[in-house]
Amino acid sequence: MNRVLFGSAFVVCALGVTSQLGEKTSLASVEKKVDELFSAATSSGQPGLAVLVRRNGKTLFDHGYGVGDLRSKVTIDARTNFRLASFTKQFTAMAIMLLVHDGKLRYDEMLTEVFPDFPDYGKTITVRNLLNHVSGLPDYEELMEAAEKANGSMWSPEKQIQDEEVLKLLEKETSGKFAPGTSWSYSNSGYVVLGLIVAKASGKPYREFLRERIFAPLKMNHTIVYQKAKNEVANRAFGHSKEGDLLKESDQSSTSATLGDGGVYSNLEDLAKWDDALQNHTLLSEKEMQPALTPVKLNDSSEPHWPKEPNGDNLHPGKPVFYGFGWFLDPYNGHPRMWHTGSTMGFRTVIERFLGQNLAIIILSNRSDLDPEKLSLQVADLFLPAPN
Repeated sequence: MNRVLFGSAFVVCALGVTSQLGEKTSLASVEKKVDELFSAATSSGQPGLAVLVRRNGKTLFDHGYGVGDLRSKVTIDARTNFRLASFTKQFTAMAIMLLVHDGKLRYDEMLTEVFPDFPDYGKTITVRNLLNHVSGLPDYEELMEAAEKANGSMWSPEKQIQDEEVLKLLEKETSGKFAPGTSWSYSNSGYVVLGLIVAKASGKPYREFLRERIFAPLKMNHTIVYQKAKNEVANRAFGHSKEGDLLKESDQSSTSATLGDGGVYSNLEDLAKWDDALQNHTLLSEKEMQPALTPVKLNDSSEPHWPKEPNGDNLHPGKPVFYGFGWFLDPYNGHPRMWHTGSTMGFRTVIERFLGQNLAIIILSNRSDLDPEKLSLQVADLFLPAPN
Protein backbone atom coordinates (compact mmCIF):
# COMPACT_ATOMS: atom_id res chain seq x y z
CA MET A 1 0.00 0.00 0.00
CA ASN A 2 1.48 3.35 -1.07
CA ARG A 3 -0.09 6.07 1.01
CA VAL A 4 0.88 9.41 2.48
CA LEU A 5 -0.47 10.76 5.75
CA PHE A 6 -0.28 14.55 5.75
CA GLY A 7 -1.20 16.61 8.74
CA SER A 8 -3.75 14.19 10.18
CA ALA A 9 -5.15 15.44 13.46
CA PHE A 10 -7.85 14.11 15.74
CA VAL A 11 -9.31 15.77 18.80
CA VAL A 12 -11.59 13.13 20.23
CA CYS A 13 -13.19 15.26 22.91
CA ALA A 14 -14.08 17.80 20.23
CA LEU A 15 -15.55 15.08 18.04
CA GLY A 16 -17.75 13.51 20.66
CA VAL A 17 -17.66 10.34 18.59
CA THR A 18 -20.54 8.10 19.67
CA SER A 19 -21.72 5.97 16.80
CA GLN A 20 -21.38 2.44 15.54
CA LEU A 21 -17.97 2.42 17.23
CA GLY A 22 -19.74 2.56 20.58
CA GLU A 23 -18.77 4.99 23.33
CA LYS A 24 -16.25 7.77 22.87
CA THR A 25 -13.19 6.08 21.44
CA SER A 26 -9.48 6.73 21.50
CA LEU A 27 -7.67 8.78 18.89
CA ALA A 28 -5.87 5.72 17.54
CA SER A 29 -9.08 3.69 17.22
CA VAL A 30 -10.94 6.39 15.27
CA GLU A 31 -8.02 7.03 12.95
CA LYS A 32 -7.59 3.33 12.34
CA LYS A 33 -11.27 2.85 11.46
CA VAL A 34 -11.24 5.69 8.92
CA ASP A 35 -7.91 4.61 7.47
CA GLU A 36 -9.07 1.01 7.09
CA LEU A 37 -11.86 2.14 4.77
CA PHE A 38 -9.33 3.46 2.27
CA SER A 39 -6.12 1.49 2.74
CA ALA A 40 -7.55 -1.43 0.77
CA ALA A 41 -8.88 0.77 -2.04
CA THR A 42 -5.62 0.83 -4.00
CA SER A 43 -2.29 -0.95 -4.02
CA SER A 44 1.27 0.34 -4.06
CA GLY A 45 2.06 2.52 -7.05
CA GLN A 46 -1.53 2.58 -8.32
CA PRO A 47 -3.89 5.55 -8.86
CA GLY A 48 -5.81 6.28 -5.69
CA LEU A 49 -7.57 9.03 -3.78
CA ALA A 50 -7.34 11.87 -1.30
CA VAL A 51 -9.59 12.04 1.77
CA LEU A 52 -10.51 15.02 3.95
CA VAL A 53 -12.67 15.04 7.10
CA ARG A 54 -13.45 18.32 8.85
CA ARG A 55 -15.60 19.26 11.82
CA ASN A 56 -16.42 22.67 13.26
CA GLY A 57 -13.96 24.28 10.86
CA LYS A 58 -11.04 22.07 11.85
CA THR A 59 -9.34 19.43 9.74
CA LEU A 60 -9.51 16.13 11.58
CA PHE A 61 -8.20 13.75 8.94
CA ASP A 62 -6.46 14.21 5.61
CA HIS A 63 -4.78 11.30 3.91
CA GLY A 64 -3.50 10.52 0.45
CA TYR A 65 -3.51 7.02 -1.01
CA GLY A 66 -1.70 5.93 -4.16
CA VAL A 67 -0.19 7.99 -6.98
CA GLY A 68 -1.32 10.82 -9.23
CA ASP A 69 -0.25 9.05 -12.42
CA LEU A 70 1.47 5.86 -13.54
CA ARG A 71 4.35 7.66 -15.25
CA SER A 72 5.87 9.79 -12.50
CA LYS A 73 4.47 7.70 -9.60
CA VAL A 74 4.23 10.89 -7.51
CA THR A 75 2.29 10.13 -4.34
CA ILE A 76 -1.05 11.84 -3.77
CA ASP A 77 -1.08 14.51 -1.06
CA ALA A 78 -3.09 17.54 0.06
CA ARG A 79 -1.93 19.59 -2.93
CA THR A 80 -2.64 17.02 -5.62
CA ASN A 81 -5.15 18.54 -8.02
CA PHE A 82 -8.02 16.38 -9.26
CA ARG A 83 -10.64 17.13 -11.86
CA LEU A 84 -13.77 17.74 -9.81
CA ALA A 85 -16.23 16.87 -12.61
CA SER A 86 -19.80 17.70 -11.49
CA PHE A 87 -18.52 18.79 -8.09
CA THR A 88 -17.84 21.93 -10.20
CA LYS A 89 -21.56 22.74 -10.33
CA GLN A 90 -21.54 24.30 -6.84
CA PHE A 91 -18.91 26.81 -8.02
CA THR A 92 -20.95 27.63 -11.13
CA ALA A 93 -24.02 28.13 -8.94
CA MET A 94 -22.03 30.37 -6.57
CA ALA A 95 -20.85 32.46 -9.54
CA ILE A 96 -24.47 32.95 -10.66
CA MET A 97 -25.51 33.89 -7.13
CA LEU A 98 -22.69 36.44 -6.91
CA LEU A 99 -23.89 38.01 -10.17
CA VAL A 100 -27.43 38.19 -8.73
CA HIS A 101 -25.89 39.83 -5.64
CA ASP A 102 -24.14 42.31 -7.96
CA GLY A 103 -27.41 43.16 -9.70
CA LYS A 104 -26.10 41.89 -13.04
CA LEU A 105 -28.48 38.95 -13.26
CA ARG A 106 -31.91 37.84 -12.01
CA TYR A 107 -33.03 34.35 -11.08
CA ASP A 108 -36.21 34.91 -13.12
CA GLU A 109 -34.27 36.13 -16.18
CA MET A 110 -35.22 34.16 -19.29
CA LEU A 111 -32.67 32.37 -21.41
CA THR A 112 -33.71 34.46 -24.41
CA GLU A 113 -32.98 37.64 -22.45
CA VAL A 114 -29.37 36.55 -22.02
CA PHE A 115 -29.03 35.01 -25.49
CA PRO A 116 -31.48 36.81 -27.84
CA ASP A 117 -30.77 34.37 -30.69
CA PHE A 118 -31.88 31.37 -28.65
CA PRO A 119 -35.03 29.76 -30.14
CA ASP A 120 -38.51 30.29 -28.76
CA TYR A 121 -38.41 27.33 -26.38
CA GLY A 122 -35.93 29.36 -24.31
CA LYS A 123 -38.51 32.07 -23.65
CA THR A 124 -39.89 30.18 -20.65
CA ILE A 125 -36.58 28.82 -19.28
CA THR A 126 -35.27 30.89 -16.38
CA VAL A 127 -31.84 31.03 -14.77
CA ARG A 128 -33.46 29.45 -11.70
CA ASN A 129 -34.74 26.56 -13.84
CA LEU A 130 -31.20 25.93 -15.05
CA LEU A 131 -29.80 25.97 -11.52
CA ASN A 132 -32.46 23.52 -10.28
CA HIS A 133 -32.28 21.07 -13.25
CA VAL A 134 -35.92 21.68 -14.21
CA SER A 135 -35.23 23.55 -17.48
CA GLY A 136 -35.91 20.63 -19.84
CA LEU A 137 -32.92 21.55 -22.02
CA PRO A 138 -31.93 18.73 -24.37
CA ASP A 139 -28.90 16.66 -23.36
CA TYR A 140 -25.93 17.97 -25.33
CA GLU A 141 -24.21 14.56 -25.44
CA GLU A 142 -27.29 13.11 -27.12
CA LEU A 143 -27.22 16.02 -29.57
CA MET A 144 -23.53 15.33 -30.25
CA GLU A 145 -24.34 11.71 -30.98
CA ALA A 146 -27.11 12.67 -33.39
CA ALA A 147 -24.88 15.22 -35.15
CA GLU A 148 -22.10 12.69 -35.61
CA LYS A 149 -24.53 10.08 -36.88
CA ALA A 150 -25.62 12.55 -39.55
CA ASN A 151 -22.25 14.13 -40.36
CA GLY A 152 -19.54 11.69 -39.33
CA SER A 153 -16.98 12.12 -36.58
CA MET A 154 -16.85 15.70 -35.29
CA TRP A 155 -15.33 15.51 -31.80
CA SER A 156 -12.65 13.48 -30.06
CA PRO A 157 -10.30 13.71 -27.04
CA GLU A 158 -8.02 15.77 -29.29
CA LYS A 159 -10.84 17.91 -30.76
CA GLN A 160 -13.13 18.45 -27.80
CA ILE A 161 -16.49 20.15 -27.90
CA GLN A 162 -16.41 23.71 -26.55
CA ASP A 163 -19.11 25.58 -24.61
CA GLU A 164 -20.07 27.72 -27.59
CA GLU A 165 -20.60 24.59 -29.68
CA VAL A 166 -22.90 23.19 -27.00
CA LEU A 167 -24.94 26.40 -27.19
CA LYS A 168 -25.14 26.11 -30.99
CA LEU A 169 -26.40 22.53 -30.74
CA LEU A 170 -29.10 23.65 -28.30
CA GLU A 171 -30.03 26.56 -30.55
CA LYS A 172 -30.68 24.16 -33.44
CA GLU A 173 -33.44 22.47 -31.46
CA THR A 174 -37.02 23.66 -31.53
CA SER A 175 -38.18 22.29 -28.18
CA GLY A 176 -36.92 21.00 -24.87
CA LYS A 177 -37.41 17.58 -23.29
CA PHE A 178 -40.31 18.94 -21.21
CA ALA A 179 -41.88 22.27 -20.32
CA PRO A 180 -39.74 24.11 -17.72
CA GLY A 181 -40.71 23.30 -14.16
CA THR A 182 -42.90 20.30 -15.03
CA SER A 183 -40.26 17.61 -14.45
CA TRP A 184 -36.72 17.15 -13.13
CA SER A 185 -33.75 15.83 -15.10
CA TYR A 186 -30.09 16.24 -14.21
CA SER A 187 -28.72 18.55 -16.89
CA ASN A 188 -25.10 19.04 -17.83
CA SER A 189 -26.46 21.17 -20.69
CA GLY A 190 -27.99 23.53 -18.14
CA TYR A 191 -24.74 24.04 -16.28
CA VAL A 192 -22.72 24.52 -19.48
CA VAL A 193 -25.21 27.26 -20.34
CA LEU A 194 -24.91 28.71 -16.82
CA GLY A 195 -21.14 28.93 -17.34
CA LEU A 196 -21.78 30.87 -20.54
CA ILE A 197 -24.25 33.10 -18.67
CA VAL A 198 -21.54 33.86 -16.08
CA ALA A 199 -19.26 35.03 -18.89
CA LYS A 200 -21.99 37.04 -20.65
CA ALA A 201 -23.30 38.76 -17.51
CA SER A 202 -19.87 39.54 -16.04
CA GLY A 203 -18.09 40.46 -19.27
CA LYS A 204 -15.24 38.12 -18.29
CA PRO A 205 -14.35 34.55 -19.21
CA TYR A 206 -15.90 32.03 -16.83
CA ARG A 207 -12.47 30.95 -15.56
CA GLU A 208 -11.50 34.57 -14.79
CA PHE A 209 -14.74 35.36 -12.97
CA LEU A 210 -14.36 32.30 -10.74
CA ARG A 211 -10.71 33.16 -10.06
CA GLU A 212 -11.45 36.80 -9.18
CA ARG A 213 -14.64 36.33 -7.18
CA ILE A 214 -14.27 32.89 -5.57
CA PHE A 215 -10.81 31.34 -5.69
CA ALA A 216 -8.62 34.43 -5.07
CA PRO A 217 -10.71 35.89 -2.19
CA LEU A 218 -10.68 32.49 -0.46
CA LYS A 219 -6.95 32.00 -1.18
CA MET A 220 -7.75 28.83 -3.11
CA ASN A 221 -4.53 29.49 -4.97
CA HIS A 222 -4.24 26.15 -6.74
CA THR A 223 -7.86 25.80 -7.88
CA ILE A 224 -8.46 26.57 -11.54
CA VAL A 225 -10.92 26.20 -14.38
CA TYR A 226 -8.75 24.22 -16.77
CA GLN A 227 -8.71 25.15 -20.44
CA LYS A 228 -6.21 23.38 -22.66
CA ALA A 229 -3.60 25.74 -24.14
CA LYS A 230 -4.80 28.59 -21.89
CA ASN A 231 -3.56 27.37 -18.51
CA GLU A 232 -1.99 24.36 -16.83
CA VAL A 233 -2.86 22.30 -13.76
CA ALA A 234 0.02 22.09 -11.27
CA ASN A 235 0.50 18.87 -9.30
CA ARG A 236 -2.07 17.27 -11.55
CA ALA A 237 -3.58 13.85 -10.97
CA PHE A 238 -4.48 12.08 -14.20
CA GLY A 239 -7.61 9.97 -14.53
CA HIS A 240 -7.55 6.19 -14.90
CA SER A 241 -10.07 3.52 -15.87
CA LYS A 242 -10.06 -0.25 -15.64
CA GLU A 243 -9.29 -2.24 -18.77
CA GLY A 244 -9.55 -5.86 -17.80
CA ASP A 245 -7.50 -6.20 -14.65
CA LEU A 246 -5.34 -3.16 -15.40
CA LEU A 247 -5.75 0.55 -14.70
CA LYS A 248 -4.90 2.69 -17.72
CA GLU A 249 -4.74 6.44 -18.11
CA SER A 250 -8.06 7.74 -19.45
CA ASP A 251 -7.89 11.42 -18.62
CA GLN A 252 -9.74 13.17 -21.45
CA SER A 253 -12.81 12.58 -23.59
CA SER A 254 -14.55 14.54 -26.32
CA THR A 255 -16.60 16.35 -23.63
CA SER A 256 -13.76 17.17 -21.22
CA ALA A 257 -13.44 20.82 -22.30
CA THR A 258 -16.87 22.08 -21.19
CA LEU A 259 -16.63 24.34 -18.16
CA GLY A 260 -19.69 25.11 -16.05
CA ASP A 261 -20.71 21.47 -15.71
CA GLY A 262 -17.33 20.07 -14.70
CA GLY A 263 -14.20 22.04 -15.60
CA VAL A 264 -12.69 22.84 -12.18
CA TYR A 265 -9.53 21.21 -10.76
CA SER A 266 -8.81 21.48 -7.03
CA ASN A 267 -7.19 19.78 -4.05
CA LEU A 268 -7.87 19.06 -0.39
CA GLU A 269 -5.90 22.07 0.85
CA ASP A 270 -8.04 24.48 -1.17
CA LEU A 271 -11.31 22.64 -0.59
CA ALA A 272 -10.81 22.97 3.16
CA LYS A 273 -10.93 26.75 2.52
CA TRP A 274 -14.09 26.28 0.48
CA ASP A 275 -15.68 24.42 3.39
CA ASP A 276 -14.69 27.28 5.70
CA ALA A 277 -16.25 29.83 3.34
CA LEU A 278 -19.52 27.91 3.21
CA GLN A 279 -19.64 27.55 6.98
CA ASN A 280 -18.79 31.20 7.64
CA HIS A 281 -20.83 32.72 4.76
CA THR A 282 -17.71 34.45 3.48
CA LEU A 283 -18.93 35.09 -0.08
CA LEU A 284 -22.68 35.47 0.47
CA SER A 285 -24.77 36.12 3.55
CA GLU A 286 -26.77 33.30 5.10
CA LYS A 287 -29.94 34.83 3.65
CA GLU A 288 -28.45 35.11 0.16
CA MET A 289 -27.34 31.46 0.38
CA GLN A 290 -30.82 30.19 1.23
CA PRO A 291 -32.03 29.73 -2.39
CA ALA A 292 -29.15 27.31 -2.97
CA LEU A 293 -30.27 25.24 0.02
CA THR A 294 -33.99 25.16 -0.81
CA PRO A 295 -35.10 21.99 -2.63
CA VAL A 296 -36.88 22.73 -5.88
CA LYS A 297 -40.59 22.01 -6.25
CA LEU A 298 -42.29 21.54 -9.61
CA ASN A 299 -44.76 24.09 -10.96
CA ASP A 300 -47.68 22.20 -9.38
CA SER A 301 -45.84 22.21 -6.00
CA SER A 302 -45.22 18.47 -6.23
CA GLU A 303 -41.97 16.75 -5.30
CA PRO A 304 -39.65 16.01 -8.23
CA HIS A 305 -38.30 12.54 -8.91
CA TRP A 306 -35.33 11.14 -10.78
CA PRO A 307 -36.36 9.93 -14.24
CA LYS A 308 -37.53 6.32 -14.32
CA GLU A 309 -35.20 5.36 -17.15
CA PRO A 310 -31.67 4.51 -15.92
CA ASN A 311 -28.72 6.32 -17.52
CA GLY A 312 -25.23 7.48 -16.58
CA ASP A 313 -26.43 10.64 -14.80
CA ASN A 314 -29.44 9.01 -13.16
CA LEU A 315 -28.22 8.06 -9.68
CA HIS A 316 -31.54 6.88 -8.20
CA PRO A 317 -34.10 6.06 -10.93
CA GLY A 318 -37.68 6.90 -9.97
CA LYS A 319 -36.87 8.06 -6.44
CA PRO A 320 -37.59 11.53 -5.01
CA VAL A 321 -34.86 14.11 -5.59
CA PHE A 322 -34.02 17.18 -3.51
CA TYR A 323 -31.89 19.71 -5.39
CA GLY A 324 -31.10 23.37 -4.80
CA PHE A 325 -28.50 25.38 -6.70
CA GLY A 326 -25.54 23.08 -7.38
CA TRP A 327 -26.30 20.90 -4.34
CA PHE A 328 -28.29 17.76 -3.61
CA LEU A 329 -30.14 18.30 -0.33
CA ASP A 330 -31.71 15.02 0.74
CA PRO A 331 -30.88 14.00 4.33
CA TYR A 332 -28.91 10.92 5.35
CA ASN A 333 -30.29 8.87 8.24
CA GLY A 334 -32.20 11.94 9.38
CA HIS A 335 -29.15 14.26 9.21
CA PRO A 336 -29.60 17.37 7.00
CA ARG A 337 -26.88 17.64 4.40
CA MET A 338 -25.72 19.32 1.21
CA TRP A 339 -23.72 17.12 -1.13
CA HIS A 340 -22.64 16.47 -4.68
CA THR A 341 -20.80 13.81 -6.59
CA GLY A 342 -18.61 14.16 -9.66
CA SER A 343 -18.02 11.54 -12.33
CA THR A 344 -16.10 11.83 -15.56
CA MET A 345 -13.57 9.84 -17.53
CA GLY A 346 -11.00 8.58 -15.00
CA PHE A 347 -12.24 10.59 -11.99
CA ARG A 348 -14.80 10.16 -9.20
CA THR A 349 -15.35 12.81 -6.49
CA VAL A 350 -17.76 13.65 -3.68
CA ILE A 351 -18.38 16.36 -1.09
CA GLU A 352 -20.72 15.69 1.86
CA ARG A 353 -21.58 18.47 4.33
CA PHE A 354 -23.77 17.47 7.29
CA LEU A 355 -25.27 20.76 8.38
CA GLY A 356 -26.43 19.97 11.91
CA GLN A 357 -23.15 18.26 12.76
CA ASN A 358 -20.75 20.75 11.11
CA LEU A 359 -19.15 17.72 9.49
CA ALA A 360 -17.61 17.75 6.01
CA ILE A 361 -16.18 14.81 4.07
CA ILE A 362 -14.43 15.22 0.71
CA ILE A 363 -13.02 12.39 -1.40
CA LEU A 364 -11.19 12.93 -4.70
CA SER A 365 -10.24 9.89 -6.77
CA ASN A 366 -8.28 9.54 -10.01
CA ARG A 367 -9.68 6.13 -10.87
CA SER A 368 -13.19 5.37 -12.07
CA ASP A 369 -13.60 1.98 -10.41
CA LEU A 370 -14.01 3.45 -6.90
CA ASP A 371 -17.25 4.69 -5.32
CA PRO A 372 -16.43 7.84 -3.27
CA GLU A 373 -20.10 8.42 -2.39
CA LYS A 374 -20.38 5.02 -0.71
CA LEU A 375 -17.03 5.49 1.02
CA SER A 376 -17.97 8.95 2.25
CA LEU A 377 -21.13 7.64 3.90
CA GLN A 378 -19.14 4.88 5.56
CA VAL A 379 -16.90 7.59 6.99
CA ALA A 380 -19.96 9.59 8.04
CA ASP A 381 -21.27 6.58 9.96
CA LEU A 382 -18.16 6.76 12.15
CA PHE A 383 -18.83 10.37 13.14
CA LEU A 384 -22.60 10.85 13.10
CA PRO A 385 -24.89 9.87 15.95
CA ALA A 386 -26.50 6.53 15.15
CA PRO A 387 -30.07 6.79 13.79
CA ASN A 388 -32.86 6.24 16.29
